[in-house]
Amino acid sequence: MRALVYHGPGSKSWQEVPDPVLLESTDAIVGVDTTTICGTDLHILKGDVPEVTDGRILGHEAVGTVEAVGDAVRSLRPGDRVLVSCISACGRCRFCREGRYGQCLGGGGWILGHTIDGTQAQFVRVPFAETSTHKLPQSVTDEQAVMLSDILPTSYEVGVLNGVVRPADVVAVVGAGPIGLAATLTAGLFSPRHVIAIDTADTRLEMAKQFGADETLNPARDDVVARVRALTEDLGADVVIEAVGVPETFEMCTQLVRPGGHVANIGVHGKPASLALDKLWAADITITTGLVDTHSTSTLLKMVAAGQLDARPFATHRFQLDEIEAAYDTFSRAAETNALKVVLAK
Repeated sequence: MRALVYHGPGSKSWQEVPDPVLLESTDAIVGVDTTTICGTDLHILKGDVPEVTDGRILGHEAVGTVEAVGDAVRSLRPGDRVLVSCISACGRCRFCREGRYGQCLGGGGWILGHTIDGTQAQFVRVPFAETSTHKLPQSVTDEQAVMLSDILPTSYEVGVLNGVVRPADVVAVVGAGPIGLAATLTAGLFSPRHVIAIDTADTRLEMAKQFGADETLNPARDDVVARVRALTEDLGADVVIEAVGVPETFEMCTQLVRPGGHVANIGVHGKPASLALDKLWAADITITTGLVDTHSTSTLLKMVAAGQLDARPFATHRFQLDEIEAAYDTFSRAAETNALKVVLAK
């Protein structure tokens, strides 16, 4: 088969590799029908994720068709159409029993495209297949479903739920890339009073309005802190969601939050950020971080199937799977191409 293979920082290639095989009785082999590229893949290519080694097939998001299953797999059979979750779950360890699949101790967690071969390929081996895939209803398209592999549950869980968004809150989302826009969209499920999108790209801010932002700010020309305070009786936002992953944006978040508020960090950071505890401790600020657990995927899938959550606008560019290097070029130049998610189909 062919796959997108990582060869160290700045180097990748679409090349022939051996087909995956069943290694454990709980495995499934899934033929990849649709996949996409994540901002985390770009972090990997920059060298920010040293656990990813030369020869690794990248990717952790896919919709596909089950080709084969291990002897212990009972709920899946060849021909089933499934969503492959970005998080694998053994289902038995302490953390899996708590629904914290991202911290799986039994060989799961974020492994696809990280510590084992991933989904940017014609086929993928999915460990713990029964607890790491979701059967898809016919009413949900591949494009809609692939957004449920990562960006929607990540933004919803790590941003909105960890940030404890409540009705009538003011929510500021720093970063209007795919993750930030997904946080903007899912924050709307809780009827906030204002959702403020903050980004340096005006094209992204225009997109944010389509995803539910009623206020947009560009730090290049707006006094972001002053404007947020003007919208919040000089208090600051109830919840601030960091969706970029650089020190400056994290530190901005801590300046925008009100006393007693929440800063929910989603962004993948490649460098340390300063934490002004001399100011934050007395303001009773809660800061959360986290890897997605995907415990919400089945709920979000039901909402998409019912038309309560629209995942379609995330797909802005489409490629064939063997055009993946061109897709990476488009996605990596999002400021020029206005790409949100590039969808690759076989």
